[in-house]
Amino acid sequence: MDTITETSAKAYIEENKERFLNELFDLLRMPSVSADPKFKDDVLATAEFIKRKLEDAGADKVEVCPTAGYPVVYGEKIIDESLPTVLVYGHYDVQPADPYELWDTPPFEPEIRDEKIYARGACDDKGQMYMHVKAFETMMQTNTLACNVKFMIEGEEEVGSDNLEIFVKENKERLKADVILVSDTGMISMDIPSITVGLRGLSYMEVEVVGPNIDLHSGLFGGAVANPINILCNMISSLQDENNKITIPGFYDKVVELTQEERTELNKTPFDKNEYKSSLDINDVHGEDGYTTLERAGIRPTLDVNGIWGGYTGEGAKTVLPSKASAKISMRLVPDQNWDEISDLFKNHFESIAPESVKVKVTAHHGGQPSVTPTNFPGYKAASMAIEEAFGKTPIPTRDGGSIPIVAMFEQELGLKTILLGFGLASDAIHSPNEHYGVYNFMKGIETIPLFFKHYADVKKA
Repeated sequence: MDTITETSAKAYIEENKERFLNELFDLLRMPSVSADPKFKDDVLATAEFIKRKLEDAGADKVEVCPTAGYPVVYGEKIIDESLPTVLVYGHYDVQPADPYELWDTPPFEPEIRDEKIYARGACDDKGQMYMHVKAFETMMQTNTLACNVKFMIEGEEEVGSDNLEIFVKENKERLKADVILVSDTGMISMDIPSITVGLRGLSYMEVEVVGPNIDLHSGLFGGAVANPINILCNMISSLQDENNKITIPGFYDKVVELTQEERTELNKTPFDKNEYKSSLDINDVHGEDGYTTLERAGIRPTLDVNGIWGGYTGEGAKTVLPSKASAKISMRLVPDQNWDEISDLFKNHFESIAPESVKVKVTAHHGGQPSVTPTNFPGYKAASMAIEEAFGKTPIPTRDGGSIPIVAMFEQELGLKTILLGFGLASDAIHSPNEHYGVYNFMKGIETIPLFFKHYADVKKA
């Protein structure tokens, strides 16, 4: 592509809208499910796709870097060593699409309906990650790249990013930058733009309760031998009290309590409780007493059962007393909770409440630390100015209930703060059937990202 010097970035984006969308569709057709080994070749092919597109956009030193798992795609464009450097992070892997039968259209055959792109990964994170590739192309083609840029696009985010920390530790010199830019979060709405400044941490556990050495006849043994499912349910229910507060000793010891002023600011975020209930088809909200829904979902820790199984779950009846029962449990954490410490507290407590009639096994799968980015940070200021220029409105700083464990890791290993410039919406059904992402959101992201680069260069100069 020839460099365009007289066309504005916004005009270039509009002129190339259909091509940008077609390229995204090609990316979405690739079932890069990192959790399922049967998709291994597809995940690897997706990494190669990203490599080609970064090269096409004008990046240098583009490389598919092997790890013990799936590779990291790296590329860079250093235009002037004296300018600030932005490190862009994203991921090309996606969640499993199961259950397929709940999708209105096949998850890896993208389709636009009502100006929304329906496909697995449309929002999380292929659509948002690919905005950065096309924004970079736009800046290159319009001679408007105001900062150096480095790309680090991984393929294991949906399975815990186990190998990314190793990659980061081994490549600190190559990854030197001034700020990290990530689009893997959302906004309140396209009419009420926002920037995520806080993320909850995560501790993800699996528990197994074992009773007899084989499944037993529930008539012959019921009432005389412990039923692991019954025991597991009782143990889980004891983990929260009647006020929905977590009962694990020491769990809240390091929780940073926000001031009343901070809570008041947080609750200025527009929120319609009735609309919230209606959208989820629930009769009422639920959570820790003494906190609003926004606070429960953003600044308070949680404990949730993500899956539970045991015994007979097939068609018809089978009166079995199961040998074992299992569950997966996640805890969302807030500053200054440490996920390793919380995992240990959970393990010790869960083992301590098990009756003698069963054996318990607790496994910590993965986790990450919570993080907060101050609003007086230069990167936040640049992001706020970029959104104000693109949307015509000052963004609201928000705390996200989700977790991106690598954000805290980046700060620890690279000494860099992360700006979460996301364009998704809560209604995008990420991780669920019929995941989607607005065409407007995708294009608006491509328009806004170059503005961040422009304003970040100015802020750093000041």
